[in-house]
Amino acid sequence: MALRLRDLLVGSFAELRVEPTARRVRATLDGEIVVESQRAMLVWESRHVVPYYAVPAEDVRAELRPVPVPADADSQLVTLAPEGLAAGAVSIVRPGSFTRHTVGGEELSIRFAGGDRHRAAFRFTDPDLSGYIGLDFGAFDAWFEEDTQIVAHPRDPFHRVDVLRSSRRVRVESGGRVLAESTRPRLLFETHLPVRFYLPPEDVTEGLLRPSATRTTCAYKGEATYWSLAVEGGTADVAWSYPRPLAEAADIAGMIAFFDEHVDVVLDGQRRERPRTPWSASGS
Repeated sequence: MALRLRDLLVGSFAELRVEPTARRVRATLDGEIVVESQRAMLVWESRHVVPYYAVPAEDVRAELRPVPVPADADSQLVTLAPEGLAAGAVSIVRPGSFTRHTVGGEELSIRFAGGDRHRAAFRFTDPDLSGYIGLDFGAFDAWFEEDTQIVAHPRDPFHRVDVLRSSRRVRVESGGRVLAESTRPRLLFETHLPVRFYLPPEDVTEGLLRPSATRTTCAYKGEATYWSLAVEGGTADVAWSYPRPLAEAADIAGMIAFFDEHVDVVLDGQRRERPRTPWSASGS
C-alpha cells in the first residue's frame, strides 16, 4: 500500500521533532547580540507546526532564570485540516504560542543588560536535546541566519511556497455579492495550507473593500496588509496583499487574496468547499 508523504508529515505532528541547521544563527536585544550559534537546531514541539530555534546554553550571552508557570496554562489548540489529508482534521497549538509547551521541560526568563524577557526560553528534559535551550522568536528584536534577517519565525526546511500563473476563471462571492472575478490569477501553493488565489486589483469589484489597519508577517512572503468588507454588525478582514513581498514570493506583489475560509470561491464554474484552517474561527 502506497504511503502518501503529506499524511506522513502531518501524522508526525503529535511527536517532538528536531532538525539540525548548518546556518549560523544570531539574535539581538537592544542592539546587542545575545544569541550566536553554529550548532542551532530547529524544534517543533508536539502539535506545533511552526519551529523555533534551540541552541546550546553556552551560546546564549545572557542569564537564564527559572520562572514559575501557572498550572492551568491553556494549550490553545486549534483545528487544522491540511488539504488532501486522508485522516481528516488534526488539533494543533496556535502558531506563535511559544509558552504553550507540549513537552517536558523548565521555563526560563532571559535577563540581559536592558531588562528581562519573561518565559522567553525553555530547557528540555528530552535527552536528545540535553544542554539545549529553546528560544521564543518573538521575544527578541531581530534574528539572522548568516547575515540575512529572518522574520516571523524560523523557516521550515520542509515547507515550500510556489507561485504559478494561471488562466483559470476565479470568482469570489460573499452574501450574494461578487467581490472579484478574474481569468489571470496567480495560484500560491504552500505546504499544509489550501491553495490561495491572488488576483489583480483591477479584477476586484471597486468600492467593496476598504484598507484595514491589520498587519501580519509571514516568514516566507513578508509583511501583509489587509482589506476589510462591510458585514452585518460591522466590518471584517476578508483579504490581504503583499505590497513588497520577499524575493521568493515576488510574483504576488500587489495582488489580492481572499480568505477562502470566509468567502465563497468558484473555480471554473465549480464552488469550492471552504477549508478548515487556524483562520477559520476568525473573520466574517
